[in-house]
Amino acid sequence: MLGTYSYHEIFRKTIVAFGTLFNNIELRRTNEVLKVPLAYGPKQKFLARLEQNSDPTNKRVQMTLPRISFEINSMNYDSTRKVSPTQKIVVKNPDNKDKDKKMFMPVPYNLGFELAVISKTQEDGLQIIEQILPYFQPHYNLAVKLIPDMGEIKDVPVVLNSIEYDDDYEGDFAQRRAIIYTLQFTAKTYLYGPVVESKPIRKVITDVYAENNQTTAPRVQRYQITPAALVDRDGVTVTTLGSNISISQKQFAVADASGLVDNSNIQIDDEVIRISRIDGNTIHVIRAWNDTTGATHIGGAAILAITEADHEYIMEDDDFGFNEMVSEFTDMQKRNPISGNDEAI
Repeated sequence: MLGTYSYHEIFRKTIVAFGTLFNNIELRRTNEVLKVPLAYGPKQKFLARLEQNSDPTNKRVQMTLPRISFEINSMNYDSTRKVSPTQKIVVKNPDNKDKDKKMFMPVPYNLGFELAVISKTQEDGLQIIEQILPYFQPHYNLAVKLIPDMGEIKDVPVVLNSIEYDDDYEGDFAQRRAIIYTLQFTAKTYLYGPVVESKPIRKVITDVYAENNQTTAPRVQRYQITPAALVDRDGVTVTTLGSNISISQKQFAVADASGLVDNSNIQIDDEVIRISRIDGNTIHVIRAWNDTTGATHIGGAAILAITEADHEYIMEDDDFGFNEMVSEFTDMQKRNPISGNDEAI
């Protein structure tokens, strides 16, 4: 069951997003402005480097203070944010309109972070801390694009859990002082499974047979159902409104009625209108069709025709109707569900 490859770099994106919160911290003194260095790693690493004896043969400059370090220190499942595991996120595939991109709802996980502010003086440490704490009450929301292919952007709350203070000032005068503020955070992110492509069901065919034995009995009747768009979805303008129309007006002129047909639906702004008859460039209509709301419209407004092309843009979660067709047969054949063709018995 496991083994379907998917790697969305969600942990990496969350770590990078967390780090960017603190990459613009400044330290201001009388005659200078310093940008506080930020690095990923445990604070013990930087403290060990700080306590190393200087080596005259080593050309590297001794590490300076203040600086900020952070690292991830825990991963935990968060049952309080659990959603239905059977629901799916579905988006239209821009490269192939016949297929949708789907994935299951995300799994909530909490990432624990430790942020260490290391300074030489209390004044430097307090300057840094006061640039961080006011933004967490006790959380700060980060907008992270977790799944770009699905357009999935989530607000990831970063919660400040605790603050610890340590003043390492023991030893002789030759030992460097290190004031350490340790802040514990929790980032509430989400993990996603693989993104799959699937073709939505756009046609249902049911054959009725004269007998129970489908091997020898021919079909006698067929029910065929396809989705029908209730509103325009492709945005194609077929003509424009000739003049202003009122909310109750049931006949009006259009610029060119050659692209319209009787007993079809059009859309002007948000109102769907049923055409009952066409006389030249004047159309007779039924207003507020398909439970839409009648309204006044301005001359020159675009008129959109609701056609077969709109049916192809219907998504699973859209509001749509159905086209039904019933066929009678006496040809002694049956439908092959694999090839989709009618074959002799």
